Amino acid sequence: MSTGSRFTDDGEPATEDQFYFDTRTGEVHRGPSGSWTHRMGPYPTREAAEKALETARERSDAWDEEERRERGE
Repeated sequence: MSTGSRFTDDGEPATEDQFYFDTRTGEVHRGPSGSWTHRMGPYPTREAAEKALETARERSDAWDEEERRERGE
């Protein structure tokens, strides 16, 4: 299996001591694996990676709320 990109979403080198969530399989991996198109992370702990989708949803909701406030809604 290809390891895909060896960089994080921020362009930093991906390291083997961080955890990543695979959106296709729902599995957490230590170190980057698979295609970057299905990878969220890095996260400092396995537990944080397991909550990747929940964290993303919470952040998206907060950004949506901030945009509504800025528009005066």
